[in-house]
Amino acid sequence: MSMTRRVWRLAKRPVGDIADDDLHFVTETMPELADGEFAVWVNYLSLDPTNRIWMSDMEQYMPPVGLGDPMRGGVVGRVIASRKEGVSEGQLMAGLGEWADIVVSRGEGMAPMPEIPGISVAAAFGTFGVVGPTAYFGLLDIGQPKPGETLVVGAAAGGVGQIVGQIGKLKGCRVIGIAGGADKCRYIVDELGFDAAIDYKAEDVGAALDRLAPDGVDINFEQVGGPIMEAVVSRMKLFGRMPLCGMISGYNATSNAEPRGFWTLMLMRRLTVRGFIVTDFAPRFGEAFRDLAGWMLGGQVKTRQDIRPGLEHARDSVKLLYSGGNFGKLLVEVTPE
Repeated sequence: MSMTRRVWRLAKRPVGDIADDDLHFVTETMPELADGEFAVWVNYLSLDPTNRIWMSDMEQYMPPVGLGDPMRGGVVGRVIASRKEGVSEGQLMAGLGEWADIVVSRGEGMAPMPEIPGISVAAAFGTFGVVGPTAYFGLLDIGQPKPGETLVVGAAAGGVGQIVGQIGKLKGCRVIGIAGGADKCRYIVDELGFDAAIDYKAEDVGAALDRLAPDGVDINFEQVGGPIMEAVVSRMKLFGRMPLCGMISGYNATSNAEPRGFWTLMLMRRLTVRGFIVTDFAPRFGEAFRDLAGWMLGGQVKTRQDIRPGLEHARDSVKLLYSGGNFGKLLVEVTPE
């Protein structure tokens, strides 16, 4: 079958913020499927902070997107044509794809996504795709929370942060979330059960931590970097732990300046800091899916998706991640379910 698709291609590497001419939106004719390939009609595209890293040529955990190539991203959708054994039309597939309304795959990085009664496709994909395993393994394996400990979560109303805080509560921690804006702060406390929230847009984070955690912080789940990270780390207890999965505040920076004495502070506090990429735990994803699904169906973990309609708006929508403009896990609705 002959098909056309709409797709975003990387035209040039961003310098600082993503500019309009860094990505081009085009319509193109697709070749016939080859043996071993299948085509997926995309329902949702996941937008994640790492998209900005993939656009750059910095050292990273997988090859950068090539100039002129389709922009990389997580997708979920249904198979519309298949020449691959074991993959049938109508099957729901999810994995690493492209910013496009039709994605062709040979199956690498793409797998069937179970449909769980009581959990929508958007919620399942938005949770199980990337952010849920990131929160699950980052907190439980690296943070190693214990009852009575104080956990601080940056970007607490985002896709990862909202889940980290709720798992922390399940494990008996006192959880303080840092978010931007009164609505987000109310949400993480009133809806998600965080013990306290700090609005970094309206108050001094360090002073708020001195008030809310006068005895110090045991675990800092770090995905923001910058002054907020400095404020938390400087208030961590001896032998504190810091799972590090992102430094989003610096992804658009054109220069990198580390705070003076920062590494000395880590030494003196004997902190354990471990950077990780969620794919490090890929062999154990089933463990995370099982527990997260159980908690969601049991009402112990809630997730919020920020769904933005229209593939044609993906370039503008991804910018929300770097300004704090999203509220929940950011998804683009490419094609209605």
